[in-house]
Amino acid sequence: MDQIHLEKLTWDTVEGVLKLRVSKEQKEFVARNSDSLIDAYFFLTEEKKNVFTFGIYNGKKPVGFLMIGYNCVWRENLDFAKNSYYIWRFMIDRRYQGNGYGREALKQAVDFVRTAPCGKAEYCWLSYEPENEVARKLYLSMGFEEKPELCKEDEEIPAVLKL
Repeated sequence: MDQIHLEKLTWDTVEGVLKLRVSKEQKEFVARNSDSLIDAYFFLTEEKKNVFTFGIYNGKKPVGFLMIGYNCVWRENLDFAKNSYYIWRFMIDRRYQGNGYGREALKQAVDFVRTAPCGKAEYCWLSYEPENEVARKLYLSMGFEEKPELCKEDEEIPAVLKL
């Protein structure tokens, strides 16, 4: 594997991450990185919650973006979300997909969560569009378990990893 690693975003590194894009076919599955950073800002300032934004790098080159929140309870029926870590946004630029970067970045994200930066948690979770089969395969292969019974039609499917 190349030198894939996560770096917390800073003023000096955010510009490269903002230039990253997914393919046309994936646009409906992933928010733009600029929108994600706006979400992170309001989550931090208005909700007073913890959120971590990372660039995914191959050496010094940005190849993706990852955002992790803590204690994100979006819907009442997601009991596992309380005091858990949420991989809120995750993308690899269209030019770098298919190289194993996503798998390695997800592994490192889970390793980061296991350091308990906001306190111990029983779960790490994420969600994805039902049509996003590539993401589904990756998440299931990494040990996440789908919870489709907790979502309504046309909602993202939550998947949970017991830490």
